[in-house]
Amino acid sequence: MSSYENRFRLFSSMEYEGQLYMTPLSFIESVTLNEPRSRRAWKSLTKKDLEKILSDTPPVCKGSSNLFRNLREQGVISYTEYLFLLCILTKPHAGFRIAFNMFDADGNEMVDKKEFLALEEIFRKKKARKEVAEYTQRFDQQSLQLYGQRTSQSHSVLGKDSPHVEARGMWDVLRRNTSQVLFSDLTEVDEKRETTLLMHFFGKKGKAELKYEDFYMFMDNLQTEVLEIEFLSYCKGLPTISEEDFARILLRYTNVDDVNEYLENVRHSLPDEKGISFEEFRSFFQFLNNLEDFTIAMQMYNFANRSVGQEEFTRAVYVATGIKLSRHLVNTVFKIFDEDRDDKLSHKEFIGVMKERLHRRGKGIRVEEKFTSFKSCMRKELSGK
Repeated sequence: MSSYENRFRLFSSMEYEGQLYMTPLSFIESVTLNEPRSRRAWKSLTKKDLEKILSDTPPVCKGSSNLFRNLREQGVISYTEYLFLLCILTKPHAGFRIAFNMFDADGNEMVDKKEFLALEEIFRKKKARKEVAEYTQRFDQQSLQLYGQRTSQSHSVLGKDSPHVEARGMWDVLRRNTSQVLFSDLTEVDEKRETTLLMHFFGKKGKAELKYEDFYMFMDNLQTEVLEIEFLSYCKGLPTISEEDFARILLRYTNVDDVNEYLENVRHSLPDEKGISFEEFRSFFQFLNNLEDFTIAMQMYNFANRSVGQEEFTRAVYVATGIKLSRHLVNTVFKIFDEDRDDKLSHKEFIGVMKERLHRRGKGIRVEEKFTSFKSCMRKELSGK
């Protein structure tokens, strides 16, 4: 069972006809908490229960950045939709535009329910293949450490799909997966399935068509809603969060050895707290969703043997993503990740750490995070003796 499946089972709270579902509230918890707030048995739904829950679903024209918080337990989200929503939270909108346009045969910027279900399937397959590739890579690394050679052979485990496991860019994956769904998988989509998302997008009869404009607003609202929840959990009723808390949020899903060392960088380099506003917070995470394009821009500086200072970083973000980051936000990012304190950022210092964060989002916070402060204290105690 994959880590995504495990996490979905951990946070799902309803069952209907043998299939598990999350509620809108449990989805929010799954991307903002390490564990559910409360553990309880799955609630079995009857057809009447499901119909009552779905009847409270607002139409897409009444969507907002409070949709999931307003629905709370009055909604059902399937596993495929869970993976799809994770993609929305971690991928640039451009990728969804490309996939959306592939189904928009007449160019009216609308898709029907059947086409949308196929669109979901594209991104589900992308996540599944990516996790298999990551698992194989980790296994190879462990084998190399133990035996001095790679022992895993992806074709023996993955069969006929093995040639497609190698890492590729997002656009290549989208192109291939969209082609597959369009020409082979479309007939397998279950149009009779009803969920909160499908009701929201296509109405009670499922006959409405979804405009890209409305879908774009849904993506934007979902990203804003999750970011608001994270921001509000740290701001303590104030309009800003501290630079240290901003660092803590950024490092939350990463695999760095000692989070406390990064926090010490912030305390040392930014003794006078100015704070990070929600708009700055939101703009930075929008930028992170476009990290692949930014990486290309950063590589240009590497090819030219130019170090990346704050001005170059700001320009690269704007050129690659069209997002303008404030001077204070960029300075804070540099103070967090500039390990050697030369006021420059290397690929390893920033992009490597942030890519790990995007990959781990949705899989939960690492267990050793709770142990970090203890390790840091032990090091200081030992070094002082």
